[in-house]
Amino acid sequence: MTPIIRILLVDDHAIVRAGYRTLLAKQSGLQVVAEAADGNQAYQLFKDHQPDVVITDLSLPGISGLEVIARIKQRDPKAKILVFSMHLEPSFAVQATRAGALGYITKSSPPELLLRAIHEVHAGRLSLSPDIAQALALAQLGNEGMALDTLTVREFEILRLLVEGHSSETIAQSLNISAKTVCNSHYLIKRKLGVTSDIELTRLAIRLNIVSLLAVGN
Repeated sequence: MTPIIRILLVDDHAIVRAGYRTLLAKQSGLQVVAEAADGNQAYQLFKDHQPDVVITDLSLPGISGLEVIARIKQRDPKAKILVFSMHLEPSFAVQATRAGALGYITKSSPPELLLRAIHEVHAGRLSLSPDIAQALALAQLGNEGMALDTLTVREFEILRLLVEGHSSETIAQSLNISAKTVCNSHYLIKRKLGVTSDIELTRLAIRLNIVSLLAVGN
């Protein structure tokens, strides 16, 4: 008898989670054991249920999906995590896999691709949707994208929060680090990306689709 793959779903939209649940409920061998609407809840439910596979979005209230992945992997290095995200930008996939995710599937992918990825990730194999695999390959041709890949997962997350307009204190509280660490990382990020001002940093982030112009304006 095929063992049941126990799944934790993490997405801040209830209707999206309902869609996941309906899809997965129709599949033999898959069982949703818990659902989380934000990063902190996801981490707590992972500790409570010890699922076989975590399926998570990256855009979450509170701590982001990248931070959730890093914290889960720190707690359990064997954790199997699959990202299911709207972000097609290759930098997000790079950082997600660096944080510890084994798979990255975009939400524009057909359902059967998600189902296949669940089994591949559960088996310990890397799984990328074709669109994100192509985007990653094309990104290697751009110098700016390559520079972005030099950032650590933590630096990437700080960059995203900085250009969205969050203060060093707010970022420090969100990531459970000191404000001084945020300031030091801010300096290192600019140096790695070859920019000298926050205006240049924001323009670069928008150009590379790390953050949208709308998000910066909010």
